[in-house]
Parts: sequence; structure tokens; C-alpha cells
Amino acid sequence: MRTKQVPVLWACFLLWNLYISSSQAVYPGIKARITQRALDYGVQVGMKMMEEMAKEIAIPDLKGSESLEFLKIDYVKYNFSNIKINAFSLPNSSLAFVPGVGIRALSNHGTANISANWEVRAPLFQDSGAADLFLSGIYFTGIIVLTRDNLGHPAVELQDCRAQVSHARVSFSGGLSVLYNSFAEPMEKPILRNLNEMLCPIVINEVDALNVNISALEVLTKIDNYTVLDCSLMSPPEVTENHLDLNLKGAFYPLESLVDPPFLPAPFELPRNKDSMLCIGVSEYFFKSASFAHYVSGALGVMLSTKEISNYFNQNTQGIGSVLSKIAEIYVLSQPFMLQIMATGPPVINLHPNNFSLEFPAAVIMLTELQNSTIEPIVSMDFIASTSVGLAILGQKLICSLSLNRFRLSLPQNSHRDAKVVRFENILSSILHFGVLPLANTKLQQGFPLPNPYNISFVNSDIEVLEGFLLISTDLAHETSSRQQPNLHSWGGLNLVNRPWREQPTH
Repeated sequence: MRTKQVPVLWACFLLWNLYISSSQAVYPGIKARITQRALDYGVQVGMKMMEEMAKEIAIPDLKGSESLEFLKIDYVKYNFSNIKINAFSLPNSSLAFVPGVGIRALSNHGTANISANWEVRAPLFQDSGAADLFLSGIYFTGIIVLTRDNLGHPAVELQDCRAQVSHARVSFSGGLSVLYNSFAEPMEKPILRNLNEMLCPIVINEVDALNVNISALEVLTKIDNYTVLDCSLMSPPEVTENHLDLNLKGAFYPLESLVDPPFLPAPFELPRNKDSMLCIGVSEYFFKSASFAHYVSGALGVMLSTKEISNYFNQNTQGIGSVLSKIAEIYVLSQPFMLQIMATGPPVINLHPNNFSLEFPAAVIMLTELQNSTIEPIVSMDFIASTSVGLAILGQKLICSLSLNRFRLSLPQNSHRDAKVVRFENILSSILHFGVLPLANTKLQQGFPLPNPYNISFVNSDIEVLEGFLLISTDLAHETSSRQQPNLHSWGGLNLVNRPWREQPTH
């Protein structure tokens, strides 16, 4: 009887493990989708870049030996050195998705003009000079496989590389070049053979160099003095027939402690009917983690003095500041006062179709400074401010603005609600409505810099608020005049931090 129970227990154990692993699935905070239109634009930009980059490629010496039967010479050793590409063109090029694999690159009918120094040695003579080589019928195909390393950096691998040059025409100068040009055609065959053997290794070396640069970039970006943003790749890119999806962590952490927040991201799917080059889905988790990280870091608090409040009101609310100052002077007994506002919990963020809302639970304390320089609280209240968030993309920045829907003031249980407190409620309500919110919007109008890798900017951008996530649909434009160095995130002047470790989340 006991032996019969063993398979049953093992089956239950296996089912329990499957349940646990599925319930703890971690979803991305940001999804990015690259469409075929982006690949087509990438071909236009990429070919121009490759034509310039090709001029800087270090090509190894081309050397060998051949027998020239028509001259009855058993062998001639040759060496082409200092090889430089002066012009390079791939007029017929394309990129296409290979489902489940990567991106296929195809180029044909390419041409190149190459200059080099040459040297020949034979049993009876040796000579040297310069040469120009014109290549035509250049063909290349390969599959670019996108993966990730253990730290979440993207990585690139080239598979099924095939490259061939169909025709070569060489023209010698210097030395006995007139003689060599008369029998240059037989020498073009070995040049083509050796050159074709070199092409794929050269391309693979360039891909390896790109991976070295990518792996040196950091996936953690310092956003401000309180938080960092993790945009590491969570899994290898997902490739379908029409697009490529990137799943990014998209989580904020307190600067001094990379501990996951006590909640998990929810799954969401990008719509398939978008024709933009790039679609970015930013989930509620992204914003909630930002809210939580700033709250635990102590960033959500402000202290305003009488002078700061009055100055701001006088400048922005057409005289209401003087009225509030007089009221404040009456009820605070003409003593200078300060207003302290601090969050009592992380701001609550909700994304629903066409509605981005933020609820800010906080406490407001009015303090006065007595003649003996001690600080005395006059009244304190808890409140919840409910705001709507407006969003727009201007240039390379995401601009946010807050509009107050409603706020609720409530006294702590141990406080008495007398006439003096009611009057202060009105004062505080006005300060919140006309002072704190405009101050917040002034900061938000500075905007959040959007990623600008390799000088690629967002154009024709659109923002939608959908259920559980924010959708940014945009086309791309490459800025050829910029001298900015490539950067994985390129968040303006923000600092990148190197933190390869992360503490385990506490759920």
C-alpha cells in the first residue's frame, strides 16, 4: 500500500512545483516592438553608415603565390598591403524578420573601390608599387540573431554568413606596371578567391567588436538623487514574421538598495494593428515602482516658508497671494509660518483607457516659529489628492502635467475640529490648489528625457492610455549631424551606475 502512494506523492509534488513556478512568472515593465517599417528605415540609414564605416575597416594583407603558365613562371609570390576601401555601395539591400530566429540581411549588386600597395617576388625578379582594385557583384547574406547575456545586455550573433565578390578588376601603377597590367586578368582569379575567403571573417570580427561595446554599457540608469532605472533585457527578443519584441525589466529602485518592490508586474499585450516603426508599452508596474522607490527614499516631501508661498502666489495667481498672506497673518498671530507636506504612502497610480490618474496620500502640517526660535505645530491634517496626468512628447522629452480632480482633508483622530481648524482648512486647501500643484507642474514641465540611442529621435509620436499600460507609437529619424557617441539608453546628461548585484525581492 505504501509503495502505491509514492507515485501519487511525486505527482502531487510535481504539480505543486508547476503551480508555484507559473504563479511566480515575472513579466516585463516595458515592452518595445520593432516593426518592418523600422527595418526598412534602418536599411536606408544603415547603408549610409556602413558606407562610411567601411572606409575605416582594417583589412589584413592579401598574400599568396600563383604559377603563371602563360609566362612559363612556376610561381610568383604576391602581397597586397595597406588595403583601404575608398568607396563602398550596397544599392540593393533588405532586412526581414525570420520567425523564432532573428533578422535576415541580404545585399547584392554591391561595388567597392579599393587601393593597396603591392609587391611581387619571382625567382628572377621582384617589384612593388600601388594598385587600384574595383570589385563588383558583391553579395552578402546572413541572419542576425539577437540574444542577451547574463546581466541583461543585448548581444548580437551572425549566423549562416555567405559573402562573395563576382568580379574584380585590378590596375597596377609603379614599377613595371605597364607589363603587369597586360596580364592582370589572370591575377584577378586568385585575388577573388582569397578575398572571398576573408569576407565573412571580417564581418564576424566587426560583430564581435560590437558585442564588446554593448557589453560595456550599463543597464542601470541613475534618474535622480533618489532612484535608478533598470532597463535590462529579461529574455531574448521574440521574433515573428512582422515584428520583434523586447521585454525589458522597466523597474525603479532606491539608489542605495536594489530591492524589488513588494508587488509584481501584470502581463499586458501590445496591440497588433499599429503601423508605427516603434511601439513602446509602459506598464503600471513601471510607474508604481517609481512611486514606491521615491517614497521609500524620502523624496516625496516639501517644506515651504511664508516667503516662498507668498512670492509664488504673487507671481502666478493674480493677487490671491496677498489675500492668503493676510489671512495667514491673522490666524497665525502674525508669526512667520511654514508648511510641511509629506507623503504618508506611495502615490497610487491607475491606468485605464484614456485615463491616467494619480492619488497622493499625504499629511500637511502648518508650523510657526516662536520668539524663542522653537518650532511649534499649529495644525496637521491628512489628505488625499486625486489628480489626472496629461502626457505629451515634445522633442526628445516626455512632458507631464497634473490637474487636480479633488482632494479630501481629514483631521487625525486625536485632533479637535474647532473654528480655527476650519479656517486653516480653507487656507491649506487654497495653498494646495494654487501653490503646491503649480510648483509640481513647473518641475514636470522640464520633462523626462526619452532614450536616444545612436542619435535616433522620435517623430510623429502618439500617446495612448490603455488598460494597465501606456502606449507610445512613434516613427524614427536619424540625426546625421550629431557627434554623440552611441549609448544604450542615452538619457541626456544622466549618470550611469554600475551595480551588477541585486538583492532578492521580499514578497
